Amino acid sequence: FPSEHYQLYVPESAQVGSAVGKIKANDADTGSNADMKYTIINGDGSGVFSISTDKETREGILSLKKPLNYEKKKSYTLNIEGANTHLDFRFSHLGPFKDVTMLKVIVGDVDEPPLFTMPSYVMEVYENAKIGTPVGTVTAHDPDAANSLVRYFIDHNTEEDRYFTIDASTGTIKTAKIFDREETPWYNITVAASEIDNPGLVSHVPVGVRILDVNDNPPELARDYDVVVCENTKPGQVIQTITATDKDDSANGARFHFSLDEGLSLNPNFTLRNNEDNTASILTRRRRYSRTTQDIYYLPVLISDGGVPPLSSSSTLTIRVCACERDGRVRTCHAEAFLSSAGLSTGALIAILLCIVILLAIVVLFITLRRSKKEPLIISEEDVRENVVTYDDEGGGEEDTEAFDITALRNPSAAEELKYRRDVRPEVKPLSRHHPSSSLDSIDVQEFIKQRLAEADLDPSVPPYDSLQTYAYEGHRSEAGSISSLDSATTHSDQDYNYLGDWGPEFKKLAELYGEIEPERTT
Repeated sequence: FPSEHYQLYVPESAQVGSAVGKIKANDADTGSNADMKYTIINGDGSGVFSISTDKETREGILSLKKPLNYEKKKSYTLNIEGANTHLDFRFSHLGPFKDVTMLKVIVGDVDEPPLFTMPSYVMEVYENAKIGTPVGTVTAHDPDAANSLVRYFIDHNTEEDRYFTIDASTGTIKTAKIFDREETPWYNITVAASEIDNPGLVSHVPVGVRILDVNDNPPELARDYDVVVCENTKPGQVIQTITATDKDDSANGARFHFSLDEGLSLNPNFTLRNNEDNTASILTRRRRYSRTTQDIYYLPVLISDGGVPPLSSSSTLTIRVCACERDGRVRTCHAEAFLSSAGLSTGALIAILLCIVILLAIVVLFITLRRSKKEPLIISEEDVRENVVTYDDEGGGEEDTEAFDITALRNPSAAEELKYRRDVRPEVKPLSRHHPSSSLDSIDVQEFIKQRLAEADLDPSVPPYDSLQTYAYEGHRSEAGSISSLDSATTHSDQDYNYLGDWGPEFKKLAELYGEIEPERTT
């Protein structure tokens, strides 16, 4: 080695496994005769540092095996030996072919982040604890000689981190919500610490919070049981074994107790036996059950756990009565089994229903025929009682002239001679009612109606009931004449409409209607 003493500065923040320095010994030989190996033979730093040889440069590479801490040890001394790997015994008397030097390593002080007292923390808190309940405390300190104050906070990177709060000065963690162990039994959070003087130096530590169980869930049946009892069962026979579950931890509900509700009267049909192994058996108490009498039974069961405080719940079992084979296999529980027990087959039931339908059809047909039967309209001559005959036939309106002459109702002057009813044949010759035309022209309408009323009262040919006759006569023509245009088509007009033909093709049709122009005909 060129020197007997060497000195190396290594900061305490150096990473384990990293190279912190180099050292080299000189050899006048060349080739393989110059190859050498470096080793640490003694010194207080042999357990902290290691050395390896670079075959290309023939240098010794000093690496860090353990982390440095300036506050605990500020320097290390190493004795390093360099020796040839290839020896020629012919020149052994010239040896030794090795050399030793001393290396002093100075550890440099570096401002380090706070250091937690534990690499990780595990804390516990009971479920249903009030908000603000303390969970635990983390502790960190400044490893440097300055011993700066430390500030704590929680990294809110996940939703779970928002369920807790921490005191920035003391590091005490508290709950920020009410927990339910059955929903989430474990939470993982990360607590960070930094120096107040240098907030950029931050260290982290994981904290796990276990939620302890509280007996707050009553036990319940493990599933919905379909309990069946056979009709030919015997007393004391087990028909079902039931179990229960509890959402709480096994320490607060692992042992269940089954019983019948003591508040109810003694059940004469079924009983329950607690098996002392978290199960219970349902047993019958009497012989033979009949579906025709009762096909469903209900059995209330009380279940309690062994937690502190103990909790209980009540469940109701539904027990169906079914027909079974001799070996206990269920044959059927459907309603059609009742029909077979009564001796009626499916074909017999269909025949009975068909007969009932036919009978109902006959009754309906008979009632319909009775209602559709009408009384005869012709009354016997021997029946002298007063009869009322109702005609539901509807007339034909003003165009129906078979019953009477409409002109007689419109204008009295038109009724110069008597018009007979066409729908009734008179049995007696009516009275003659001829009036001179001059009297008809000058007669008043009121007098005309009175005459018609008197003639109807004395005429034996009219029907034997009151008749309503409507006269729409408007009275005598005024001297000024009618202003209506209804009869204008039948009377001659002095108006000349020939000028309509000069108005153009748009008024051609109107000119044909009112003028003397004859419409064009196509052949």
